[in-house]
Amino acid sequence: MTPASQQALNGLRSLTTIEWYVIPLLAIVFYIYAVEIKNARKTGEWNAVFAGVTLFGLDFINETWNGLVFHFTQHSAFWTTPGDTALRTMVGWNIEIMFMFAIAGIIYYHTLFENPAQKILGISNGWFWAIGYAVFCVFVECLLNIGGHLVWEYPWWNLSLGGIWLIFLIGYLYFYLITLLVVRMRTIAAKVITVSIIYAIPIITNVICLGFLGWTY
Repeated sequence: MTPASQQALNGLRSLTTIEWYVIPLLAIVFYIYAVEIKNARKTGEWNAVFAGVTLFGLDFINETWNGLVFHFTQHSAFWTTPGDTALRTMVGWNIEIMFMFAIAGIIYYHTLFENPAQKILGISNGWFWAIGYAVFCVFVECLLNIGGHLVWEYPWWNLSLGGIWLIFLIGYLYFYLITLLVVRMRTIAAKVITVSIIYAIPIITNVICLGFLGWTY
């Protein structure tokens, strides 16, 4: 087990690490969703809310399989967050990351143009902004890795060119593309079913693995 993994297990899901700044951050997230829901009730347009919950659900899936990598290898997850946090929810996930991803989809949605066919540099604006945000997120991850806050252990998931591409594709790009797919769906029913499936995957997995089997990740 790597030193980063051992450190990440220390205080894992312990409420003793909670810091007061979590409260205003939580309030900000609640406020953003409250405003979006209020607007949706007036207009009947729920895409901002769907974008927010879709992207967060996809990150939930990523963090779940990343934790399972750690459990089965007992060596390291693909990414580990061993540093200071107000609450480490999994070996590679913490409350600060969760707050960010909770609103990242809403930010992406409000960046999209009203006309889906409108292009930027010859690329549909949805794909353009998906690529742009994914690139920016990878850049931030590189800074966090260099600072030792986000640890990468494996040679295929690191600062090498091959590793960066994998982080870009699996770590972020598909988040935004599936979010785009959901908001472009024509019916509310289709969106609800898709989001429900997205959340069912990590929730059922974690209930079984963490709850019934007692695995640690």
